Amino acid sequence: MKDFEKKTAPRGNIDTESWFIECYRRYQGHPIKILISLYKGNYHKFVLAVISFFIKHSCVWVLPIVTANIINDVTNANPNTIRNIIFYVVLEAALIAINIPANYLYTAYKSLATRYVEIGLRKALVRKLQQLSISYHVETQSGRLQSKIMRDVEAVETLSTQMFLNILNIVLNIGVALVVTGSKSRTVFVFFIFAAPVAAITMVSFRTAMRKRNTEFRKEMEETSARVMEMVELVPVTRAHALEEEEALKMSGQLLAVAEKGYQLDVIQALFGSVGWAIFQLFQVGCLAFTGYLAIKGSIGVGDITLYQSYFATVVNQVSAIVTLLPIITKGIESVNSIGEVLLSDEIEKNEGKEKLTEVKGVFDFQEVCFHYKNNENSVLNHLNLHVEQGETIAIVGESGAGKSTILNMVIGFHMASEGKVLLDGRDMSQIDLRTYRKFLAVVPQTSILFSGTIRDNITYGCDNVTDEELAEVVRAANLTDMIASLPKGLDTMVGEHGGKLSGGQRQRIAIARALIRNPKIIVLDEATSALDSISEKLIQEAVNRLVKGRTTFIVAHRLSTIRDADKIAVIDNGKCVEYGTYEELLEQKGAFYRMKKIQS
Repeated sequence: MKDFEKKTAPRGNIDTESWFIECYRRYQGHPIKILISLYKGNYHKFVLAVISFFIKHSCVWVLPIVTANIINDVTNANPNTIRNIIFYVVLEAALIAINIPANYLYTAYKSLATRYVEIGLRKALVRKLQQLSISYHVETQSGRLQSKIMRDVEAVETLSTQMFLNILNIVLNIGVALVVTGSKSRTVFVFFIFAAPVAAITMVSFRTAMRKRNTEFRKEMEETSARVMEMVELVPVTRAHALEEEEALKMSGQLLAVAEKGYQLDVIQALFGSVGWAIFQLFQVGCLAFTGYLAIKGSIGVGDITLYQSYFATVVNQVSAIVTLLPIITKGIESVNSIGEVLLSDEIEKNEGKEKLTEVKGVFDFQEVCFHYKNNENSVLNHLNLHVEQGETIAIVGESGAGKSTILNMVIGFHMASEGKVLLDGRDMSQIDLRTYRKFLAVVPQTSILFSGTIRDNITYGCDNVTDEELAEVVRAANLTDMIASLPKGLDTMVGEHGGKLSGGQRQRIAIARALIRNPKIIVLDEATSALDSISEKLIQEAVNRLVKGRTTFIVAHRLSTIRDADKIAVIDNGKCVEYGTYEELLEQKGAFYRMKKIQS
């Protein structure tokens, strides 16, 4: 793998991912310029590929000349015919032998260059997706992003091959045919060049329609990809409610829509190709008649009919190849633009130039904080004021939609205040490098997010050099000891996709262990015990109590019994903190918290 990476690396000190994004910004709206610039540092590979192509194709280009000369020698009774035939055969044999190593070099250089851009684009997309805001990911279906990383990048790689090599090869083939023809007969040469404007007219007439069909098909494919991912994730819910037929019918409608767009694209491409082919075949028949007439008049040799027919076939086939490639090029250009939708997005978390934190205490101040989501004028938080001391555990309660999760997202740094300030240890969070802050933060979400791997991998995610002693201590603190001991492979047991082989409580305790291993200063717990049985809840509550000890902690919980030990409780209503105090203090006030507790009693 390292050897391949070294081979594909460009010349010069180029940061591939940053350069690719810069290419999109610099040449925005010009997909061909973007594509050319992506290959910076790899142009020499294309030059070597073209040279190798020229060498490997020399036997094909020389063959019509050899054939014509032999026919002319035979028809003219040349006394040196036998000697000439032997010379031509040896020459062709040598050129054919050279074809094998030349073809290998051609493929190697071409592939190294195009694969460099393929992997570079995917790495740039992955890096950009890691930088884009949480709001962007919430609003964009993951299936669409997956389609861009896989399908669109593949289409760009195909476009690269067509643009830089196949079209260049076509130009070489046409160039050789026209040079040889022009050197032998200007009359035939003039006839040849009539094919070019006809090809241009054919391509221009179909260009707009093909671009439109490609765009429609691409968007429908992205939508289908997103729907398929949703369908797969909902399979347990669908099966549990006997909704298989309804889900299948819903997907059938989407698949029918993408098939219809694909059909429309296929039809326009087929019509385009057949019209171009028919026009050029008529030209080739005309060439045969024209050169036959010239041979009868004695303007050219009999053998030259074969030469001109072969070269005209080359010109016609190559121009036809351009016509055939146009749909692929159109699709590739559409994919270049599609990738740009991600790489050019400005919805990123900007950390450059901001203060880097080397220490965090965990004191928070929400000062007149207002927040509203993009394209929505209704505020989620309305002049929220809240003070949290270092090491305090603050429970946030309230009805659904009150703004609890928004407060947690602001603590994590996913959202910034639309008005007012959120201060961390006296520093405005909008002015600090959040990447350095999050090294002191741990999050246990409502739905535990595990990846396909072992329990050990999931607990130590993002932490290097964790000792066995440290891991064992965290396992005990998270109440995982008995569960891991019951598994045949212990910590090395595979959890399955999204942790599907584990129960909800087990997944949640692994998430708590992941938080503990980071030894954070600040903890965010979002409904950590929701939807669990009483035994699992007890085990998790014990683990949580160990987790929050001595750390500034924000807890969102619907079960008010789980937050009795919190230092303070903030009751949020309509984006404001309407009550604030200890569990007992709030019950004594007999306000909003008291009413919520009575409902749950």
